[in-house]
Amino acid sequence: MPNSISAKKELRKNQARRLRNRSQRSELRTTIKKFREVAATGDRETAESAFRTAVKSLDKAAAKNLIHRNKAARTKSRLAKILPGKSSAG
Repeated sequence: MPNSISAKKELRKNQARRLRNRSQRSELRTTIKKFREVAATGDRETAESAFRTAVKSLDKAAAKNLIHRNKAARTKSRLAKILPGKSSAG
C-alpha cells in the first residue's frame, strides 16, 4: 500500500492507465482477429477493407506505445501475407 499522497495518486493513475491499455489492446486484437476471419473467407474487397482497419489500429497502438513499433510492423507484414488474391511476387 502506498503511504504518501503522491504515491496514492500515482497508484490511481496506474490503475486507470492499466484499464485503458487493456481495453485498447483488446480492441486491437479483435480488429486483427476480424481481419483473419475475413481473409479466410477469400473475399478480396472485404479483406482489403479489414486489412486497412487493422493496419490503422496497429499504427495507432504503436504511436501510443501500446505495442512496440517493430511488433506493429511485424504484424502488418504477416497480415499482408494472408491477404486473399495477393500475388506472391508482391
